[in-house]
Amino acid sequence: MAISMRNLEKVAILNLLFHCSTSMANSSTAPPSSYPSWMTNKPQSYEEELAENKPSFCLFLKLSCRGFCSDVDNDGELDSDNDVESESDERVVESKADPKEVDRVCKVIDELFSLDRNMEAVLDECGINLSHDLVVDVLERFKHARKPAFRFFCWAAQRPGYAHDSRTYNAMMEILGRARQFETMVSVIEEMGEKGLLTMETFLISMKAFAAAKERKKAIGMFELMKKYKFKVGVETINCLLDALGRAKLGKEAQLLFEKLEHRFTPNLQTYTVLLNGWCRVKNLMDAGKVWNEMIDKGFKPDIVAHNMMLEGLLKCKKRSDAIKLFEVMKAKGPSPNTRSYTILIRDLCKQGKMDQAVAGFEEMLSSGCEADAATFTCLVTGFGNQRKMDKVFSLLREMKEKGCLPDARLYNALIKLIVNRRMPDDAVILYKKMIRSGIQPTLHTYNMLMKSFFMTKYYDMGHATWEEMSLRGCCPDENSYTVFIGGLIRQGRSMEACKYLEEMIDKGMKAPRLDYNKFAADFSRAGRPDILDELAKRMKFSGKFEVSSLFARWAEMMKSRVKCRDPS
Repeated sequence: MAISMRNLEKVAILNLLFHCSTSMANSSTAPPSSYPSWMTNKPQSYEEELAENKPSFCLFLKLSCRGFCSDVDNDGELDSDNDVESESDERVVESKADPKEVDRVCKVIDELFSLDRNMEAVLDECGINLSHDLVVDVLERFKHARKPAFRFFCWAAQRPGYAHDSRTYNAMMEILGRARQFETMVSVIEEMGEKGLLTMETFLISMKAFAAAKERKKAIGMFELMKKYKFKVGVETINCLLDALGRAKLGKEAQLLFEKLEHRFTPNLQTYTVLLNGWCRVKNLMDAGKVWNEMIDKGFKPDIVAHNMMLEGLLKCKKRSDAIKLFEVMKAKGPSPNTRSYTILIRDLCKQGKMDQAVAGFEEMLSSGCEADAATFTCLVTGFGNQRKMDKVFSLLREMKEKGCLPDARLYNALIKLIVNRRMPDDAVILYKKMIRSGIQPTLHTYNMLMKSFFMTKYYDMGHATWEEMSLRGCCPDENSYTVFIGGLIRQGRSMEACKYLEEMIDKGMKAPRLDYNKFAADFSRAGRPDILDELAKRMKFSGKFEVSSLFARWAEMMKSRVKCRDPS
């Protein structure tokens, strides 16, 4: 029997990944002693390199004569590639709550919240043994649905024998901050203050939320609130706020805040590093260079973290020749490039489709003593996958296995995307199941990507199954999840069902999604249901979608007019 190329690819990629995380031994084969250089047009000397620099690089050229930190601590390296804020330390504490009990509570909330029934009364009758772990776990399940989360939080607070602690309050603060419910956040802070439950984490959550919403004044106002409750405002706290502003792409605001507060605290290396990151994120190399120079003037030696940030900033601004020069400076003068340094360059080469250079860079990384990690392999897998060179993908997965490098969620997501793009949805599901069996928790991106792909390729049943799987796995759908699912239902001609989830989404406190509302309204018009359009018009108006609200209202009036014209009376 002939085996198609598609099936060969399927068998190869699945077999490799199936064995990649089981009983892997480190490769006993030593890497070759030398590799081809992957940097083209290297200057003959460091002095020639400086002479050839472009203006964008000149601002931080003073590093050449100031020296570098030779003893680098890589443990504190920031992952500037990850825009998602890290979870609090408390969130990684292992929960002692019974998962079945958490499921039971969440099911009650899910089924009763949007039905205008007394959810709290049913919860009262369930005989729930409340604990702080259980409350935190339930809130985690509804972290993108602030209304049911807050109702459950308030119900728990009224239960006899139970009282919220700092951890449960902070979990609720995270949800409110994500939803930008700032008035409620401040009320919760005041309540915590009255009970003596405020922690530094509470203020950091608030600062990050305000910063993400570009509310600089409110973020700074948290410092005054900290003083009110006798909390010390130190360099670590200020660094956290500067970092939050930078991650929100408010580099200018972070710099202004730093200049305003500079006389009140003593900046450290991390202070300048987060400022540098803020400017690099908004692609402002001029001000990033100024921060670099000021850092050196103040006697700080830029470490590997700062160098990697500048390297990434240069590449984001398409200053690739300058990035290569900085990389050569690191190799010549230190700090020596680490795995992340090489990965930053390899990722950029993969995005350009320069896979030969990316592979050469990978080989040089290994020869320099840096060990490849899952992030490095993910870049290469994605690069070759985008070029449909699946034999290279299989080879990389095989090499991962030999080196004992375990795949992570990002690598699985990259492989799932490659397989789905090649119209192999069944195999994407197999990979997803392997991901679960390997103990890797799928991310929201995993589910959203699968759903979107299935609906776009008209695999509607699999799209629905993905939505249900999210619920079974306790993964809280976000606004993007609802948008993908509702859009899929509309394309499938199931507008009535889509309406149910649209209402559910708004009921949970989420924003109305961007959809083809004309098609949505036309479907209900054909079904002769002006009442649904009227209700949707009200809900859209309440959620701030005034244009969509007017659209639904117009369709409803058109339907009513047609009915009147047909009525002989």
